[in-house]
Amino acid sequence: MNPIPVNPIDQLLRDAPAVVATTIARRDMDEISAWLDDAPPARAVQVLRLLDASRAGEILSRFSPERRAAVIAMMEPADMFRCIRAIGHDDYQRVMSELPEGVRREVERVLAVPEDCAIALMEVQGLRITRQASVEDVLARVQHTQARLARTLYVVDDDETLSGMVDLQLLLSSHPNALVGQVMRQIRVAIGEMTSRHDIAARIGNYNQNTLPVVDAENRFVGIIRSEKLFDAVEEDALTDMQTMVGVGKDERALSSVWFSVRKRHPWLQINLLTAFLAASVVGLFESTIAQFTALAVLLPVVAGQSGNSGAQALAVTMRGLALREIGVNGWPRILRKEAVAGLLNGFGIALVTAFSVFLWSSSTGLALIIAIAMISSMVIAGMSGALIPITLVRFGQDPATSSSIVLTTVTDVAGFFSFLGIATALSFLLI
Repeated sequence: MNPIPVNPIDQLLRDAPAVVATTIARRDMDEISAWLDDAPPARAVQVLRLLDASRAGEILSRFSPERRAAVIAMMEPADMFRCIRAIGHDDYQRVMSELPEGVRREVERVLAVPEDCAIALMEVQGLRITRQASVEDVLARVQHTQARLARTLYVVDDDETLSGMVDLQLLLSSHPNALVGQVMRQIRVAIGEMTSRHDIAARIGNYNQNTLPVVDAENRFVGIIRSEKLFDAVEEDALTDMQTMVGVGKDERALSSVWFSVRKRHPWLQINLLTAFLAASVVGLFESTIAQFTALAVLLPVVAGQSGNSGAQALAVTMRGLALREIGVNGWPRILRKEAVAGLLNGFGIALVTAFSVFLWSSSTGLALIIAIAMISSMVIAGMSGALIPITLVRFGQDPATSSSIVLTTVTDVAGFFSFLGIATALSFLLI
């Protein structure tokens, strides 16, 4: 009786699972696909887990629709995410369209993650490297892979747990027969797959690494985040925040249609008009004082402008602290005290220069004293407002960049006008 032929992959998985990835990587893609077509779906999932992400994705896209659906249905979410993300855009559209509705919904659920978290920013590492692999085998796979590799490669155990990292330069200088486990270094920092991009940016800056490994809740390695991709995303966020701070929609672009731009901007312009009337009403309260001392009208923009700049500085610093998790909403008393003292000291400096300039212009000691007091009080209020507005928005679950500039402008204008004109009214006897 002739013995039943053994599938080469089955034999490798049974006798030497640690070398499966290295051995299969040297085989022709058609041969690998033929082997896996004959294997049970569970065995195909086991092999795809051991392969490089790019090769696993390519093999998955080669399966027949029925075979592919059966294999994907048996994958764990981490394997599903890793393999399907590695499929090219055109093949991805075809693969998704050919999946049964139930399987497609599960894939979409796994891939539907917040756009600012680690798992959405990461890429799968082009090579799967274990501690038991030799330096020679790893370098051979590096030479033959078509994936764009980072300078640092991450090492996993047989259960996909993140084990260590190794630099390509270190591999080149190591003995070919040495095992990766002997030359790898300890992981300095790893991030969870749902970590926000702001937290990731802070960690990359603290650890001065060009990549960071991403792990799931069970510390299994799922991918890497390159520093350049992360900082591109952070830069895009910063530019978007610049738009929302002044009442422009996040999705508006320089070449957006006129109607789209008007639709996004006009509601905030109406709100801004309302706040402008609010500031004007404050001036109206002191109409008689202004009519009596017309020099006050000339100096109103000076007070409003300086308080506006002071508030904008506090706003920018506070928003950066919130974005990088340097401060939290519970730390508002400390931030408020700091901005109040900063506003007071800056106010004194600006008040001295302003009072001297006003005295040279008007020869009025009373007017110089009034604008000095108003400058100090308005800059203290503006600094505290610039810190409090974004913290308050975060406290109530809102984006701190959402038109905060418009709100701050209203507060600083009202504070500046009221302090200047109110003090001028109270000390009007100095103006006679």
